[in-house]
Amino acid sequence: MNKLYFDIETIPAPESAEKTLRYLYERKQKKHKERDGEEEFMTFEEFFEQTSFDGTYGRICTIAYALNNEPVQSFSGDETEMVRKFWEVAGRADLFVGHNIRDFDLPFIMQRSVILGVRPSWDKYLTLGVSKFRLPAGVKYLDFARYMNLPIFDTQWEWNNWREKWSNKTIEHISLALGIPTPKDGIDGSEVWKFYKEGKVKEICEYCMRDVETVRAVYKRMTFEDLPNTESAPF
Repeated sequence: MNKLYFDIETIPAPESAEKTLRYLYERKQKKHKERDGEEEFMTFEEFFEQTSFDGTYGRICTIAYALNNEPVQSFSGDETEMVRKFWEVAGRADLFVGHNIRDFDLPFIMQRSVILGVRPSWDKYLTLGVSKFRLPAGVKYLDFARYMNLPIFDTQWEWNNWREKWSNKTIEHISLALGIPTPKDGIDGSEVWKFYKEGKVKEICEYCMRDVETVRAVYKRMTFEDLPNTESAPF
């Protein structure tokens, strides 16, 4: 089985989307005022920055990945080319592995793929009358169903056995418990936009690659591919 470990870092919408975003912001602001009166509403700047969490308007800054035990690599630059290259690599994989990829990374990439016109190497939709258990030869179906670890192994959900209450554990939270070094060295996800505006794309790529190294190590510990030295266990 070929396993694709990956992570993405995202940034807000481009300046070209400002007119559309201001329209959407004013609509939300109006509804908020009608519903909640004079209660303070977010600023446009806050609304704009929140687009980095939604592939409808936000963008991918970098994608880091590793296939099986190969060295971690990353894509950056033109977003369309990044997405195209990602699906080329993903076409060789049987399993996606990452942290919160079921709810964030993969949906974000799918949204950007639609907007950018890049056809994924995995199908999200089934042909009418075709069961996902009887797909034509060569067809890969990306199933987002809950409580499954194929074709998506999400370390966040698997670590907590799909319990909603405990589902927000970060990769750092888990890795440190397993004695695996934190990937959050000098930057974390909340600082990506700041680093991007400062032209520090290289640092963002390196951070994203560290996340992939960490998630691969966590996955191997969770699936007992890599057993710890009990004498050096952190707790």
